[in-house]
Amino acid sequence: MASPDTRIVDLKKLQLACEECSLHELCLPLELQHEDIEELDRIIHKRRPLHRGDYLFRMGDPFRALFAVRSGSIKTYTNTDEGEEQVTGFHLPGELVGLDAITEGCHPCAARALETTSVCEIPFERLEEISTHIPGLQRQLLRLMSREILTEQDTMIWLGKKSAEARLAALLLRFSDNYRRRHFSPTEFNLSMSRTDIASYLGLAVETVSRLFTRFQHEGLLEVERKHVRLRDLEGLRRIAGVESCLHNHC
Repeated sequence: MASPDTRIVDLKKLQLACEECSLHELCLPLELQHEDIEELDRIIHKRRPLHRGDYLFRMGDPFRALFAVRSGSIKTYTNTDEGEEQVTGFHLPGELVGLDAITEGCHPCAARALETTSVCEIPFERLEEISTHIPGLQRQLLRLMSREILTEQDTMIWLGKKSAEARLAALLLRFSDNYRRRHFSPTEFNLSMSRTDIASYLGLAVETVSRLFTRFQHEGLLEVERKHVRLRDLEGLRRIAGVESCLHNHC
C-alpha cells in the first residue's frame, strides 16, 4: 500500500459535487432532496489540498467555517503551560473539524494536516441560512454534534479509567470503524500520526506506546511495519479495550 505522503492527489476528483462524493452518505442526511444537495454544494468551497504540516487553522483564529475531511487526516492540539503540544483529536475522512469553536466564536485549538489532506470548507453563516429551510440538514448537524459529544465521552473514559493497553486498543478500533464505514478495509490501513502524537492523545509516554505496539504484534493482535498496520485479531483488541463490537459505530 502506498504511503500517504506519496499518494497522488487527483485534483479533478476534488471538484466533485457533494452528490457524487464518496463520503456523501457519511456527511449528508439520506433524506435530502437533489435540489437541497445542489444548494448546499453551492456554498461549499473545495480547498486546495493541504500538505503534511500545513495549518487548517491556528489556535485563536476567528471561527468562520466548519471543515469536512474528504481524504487524508488532521490532528487538533493545544499548547500546555510548558509550551508542549497536547493532541486533542485525530480527524479522518467523513469527520467534521471546528465544531468546538461555535460557542466562543474562535478556535480553541490548532489543526494541522498529518499527510496530504483535502477538506471541504463550509461557511457557517451560510450553512445556518440554508439549514432554516432544509430540515434534514438541521437534523444532520445535530447528529454530527451528538457524535462529537459521544466520542469525547469515550475519550474521557479511556484517559480516566482504562489501562494503557485498553487506550491504544480503543484508538485502533476507532480508526478501524472509520474505514469500515467508508467501505474500506477495517483491518489494514496506514497510521498517519506519529507515536509521539498517539502518546500525547492517550496520555502515555512515547516509550509505552512503542512497547505496546511491539507487545500487540508478539501476541498476534496486529502486524506493523512503519506506519502500515494490519489488525489480525479485532475481537482480541475489543476484549483488551473492554468494548462491545457495536460500541464504536458512533465514533
